[in-house]
Amino acid sequence: MANYETKYLGLKLRNPIVAGSSGLTNSIENLKALDEKGVGAIVLKSIFEEEITAEMALNLAQSQRPQTTYPEIYDFFSIDEMEDTVTKYLALIEEAKKSVSVPIIASVNCISADDWTLFAKRVEEAGADALELNIFVLPSDLNHTSEQNENVYFDVVNKIKSNTNLPISLKISYYFTNLANMIMRLSETGIAGITLFNRFFSPNIDINAMKVVPSSLYSTPNDITISLRWVGIMAKRIKCDIAASTGVHDGEGIIKQLLAGANVVHIASVLYKNGFDVIPDMLQTLEKWMNEKGYKTIEEFRGKLSQVETVDPAAYERAQFMKYFAGKVSVDL
Repeated sequence: MANYETKYLGLKLRNPIVAGSSGLTNSIENLKALDEKGVGAIVLKSIFEEEITAEMALNLAQSQRPQTTYPEIYDFFSIDEMEDTVTKYLALIEEAKKSVSVPIIASVNCISADDWTLFAKRVEEAGADALELNIFVLPSDLNHTSEQNENVYFDVVNKIKSNTNLPISLKISYYFTNLANMIMRLSETGIAGITLFNRFFSPNIDINAMKVVPSSLYSTPNDITISLRWVGIMAKRIKCDIAASTGVHDGEGIIKQLLAGANVVHIASVLYKNGFDVIPDMLQTLEKWMNEKGYKTIEEFRGKLSQVETVDPAAYERAQFMKYFAGKVSVDL
């Protein structure tokens, strides 16, 4: 009988499936359902830095808009609604801990290391098991250098760690000039995990309506390739856990990411597309595969096909690209 227990952020999980942060993890009803269907942990829907800052402004009796990196955000949202969101978020954490059996990971979508970081202590007091920081620095500001953008990540980590003892996970993008080096340096800050990768809003253009519209909101199975590559490259090289996110839509996707070296996988889009019943199906696929291969635990095969372990490390690098696109495939065949 396969045992697919695992550890993530210092927490013991019954399996490596984590319900990623989304609109589906924003109600007690859904959290209970996810628990019943068998997920290993749940990341709550992110609260935004701006929402936290809005409440702090009220507490300080400030009449002006709270300070933020992107002040135009307040043109789209009511500050009163933001304040109410903070209260509800802390209540959600407290109620979740009473209602489900799996670890609850709070999530903050942030863009700076400003005073909102004090909120981490309130998250800890509400009972969360860990805190995920979804750092959303899009490198589109012409006035910021790459070094300045990177420093935001380290500033946020340092501020948060000074305000809480919770295990910290960073959810990052791949927009870095040297992604491998950045991941390595972040892992050395004392964080417990890194999630590869978050998804930015992707715009499209409606040529008939002449306006910018959203592109696809959900990932597809083909989207697994980016995170799979970087999980495979960084596994067993960094000093924290790795969570794989984006493109995991079935049990085979889970197996691939575990073989690459992930500790857990985050799923969200597949839950929107296929419902929560996909979770036991994924676990069944994982268990069947482990039994067929003779693996009793995940640790027996985790990272077996990471770059560090594979007999063909070039599979993750340029050499393999040249093999398939410089004409050598036809020769090999």
